[in-house]
Amino acid sequence: MAISRSGRIRALALVTGGGLLLSACSGAKVGENQQPAAGGGKACGTFNLAVNPWVGYEANAAVIALVAQKNLGCKVVKKDLKEEVSWQGFATGEVDAVVENWAHDDLKKKYIDDQKVAVSAGPTGNKGVIGWYVAPWMAKKYPDITDWKNLNKYASLFKTSESEGKGQLLDGDPSFVTNDAALVKNLKLDYKVVYAGSETALIQAFRQSEKQQTPIIGYFYEPQWFLSEVKLVKVNLPAYTQGCDADAAKVACDYPPYELDKIVSKKFADSGSPAYTLVKNFTWTNDDQNLVAKYISEDKMTADEAAAKWVAANPDKVKAWLPTG
Repeated sequence: MAISRSGRIRALALVTGGGLLLSACSGAKVGENQQPAAGGGKACGTFNLAVNPWVGYEANAAVIALVAQKNLGCKVVKKDLKEEVSWQGFATGEVDAVVENWAHDDLKKKYIDDQKVAVSAGPTGNKGVIGWYVAPWMAKKYPDITDWKNLNKYASLFKTSESEGKGQLLDGDPSFVTNDAALVKNLKLDYKVVYAGSETALIQAFRQSEKQQTPIIGYFYEPQWFLSEVKLVKVNLPAYTQGCDADAAKVACDYPPYELDKIVSKKFADSGSPAYTLVKNFTWTNDDQNLVAKYISEDKMTADEAAAKWVAANPDKVKAWLPTG
């Protein structure tokens, strides 16, 4: 896949036929199917919530959806969408909110600045990190491997049947758009990007590496619940500086730090819906998200069960998100 601007990280949409691919899309608009809001105030109606394909996002969405339903009387319609498709839904009314956005300066320009169909709803409180990681045993055995300048001398350790005689750099889902192919080329590294296929497969590969002490180097990110199980060690790429990733084809620096935020449709923001107030007020920590994500991924709870467990244990945080008056 062609590499886009560095802001377009994680799972971007594969759009076919020029159409907007919405799952379970009924075209419901905010204000339909009005239900009384808990405690009075404007009724919530239908709240169309995008769910992007990684478990950290799913954790955000699960908690917001539960609170919207239980506390505000909303009819929440979750829509499993990749990132760019979610943004396309702002103009049509098919998507009200994206609740974990990773930069996407290009999409912000298109939908917020140019089309004026979306607005920022502020930070989630989560701090995002993307980069290359190795399993803990490798960092202990080869302490200098965490400096990118030493990666070529270790390339032979990472050879696989898929890496064409080079070291394998393991990425996630093929639809995850990253800078990794450009980084390998521009840093003159003897590696080939190979896709694990999914976030789950990537996690399993790192888990197996640590358990069996088999070499692995790959793309990963924080917040992510798996890091509480296996403390992956980040490789230091050339330090990020403002603008070093402006030309995707020439990127030779690390990923920038991300302050993850929420994006909503302009129509939703102006609707007076209590669900908008909830989304705007929603903020929590990486530890909060990782815990709910662990409930879903590792403890095999449903999203609703995971959200209910966290909400029950954190009433003060939830109260701070709710409309007042």
